[in-house]
Amino acid sequence: MSLNCYKCSKPLSETFKVMVGRRDTCPSCMADIRCCKMCQFYDPKAYNECRESSADRVQDKEKANFCDYFKIGSPGSNPDQARQDALAKAAALFKK
Repeated sequence: MSLNCYKCSKPLSETFKVMVGRRDTCPSCMADIRCCKMCQFYDPKAYNECRESSADRVQDKEKANFCDYFKIGSPGSNPDQARQDALAKAAALFKK
């Protein structure tokens, strides 16, 4: 799965999957990478727009922050959706 910037949607370097510094930015549009909108837990429909219930509230979701729960992920990446897709494929496989 490729990692793309939330703002310009351009691909980001594979090195960001290993480590993201607080001051790292997208080389194309200079958007902050260590921000809520680049986190796997970001969900606009969730309380405080975060699926991690223990995380502190962050006002500006596009600015770099110090959240301890940050995990890099492309915008729209949803582990729950991947699980649902896998279950649907399994159900289709065993359907009579």
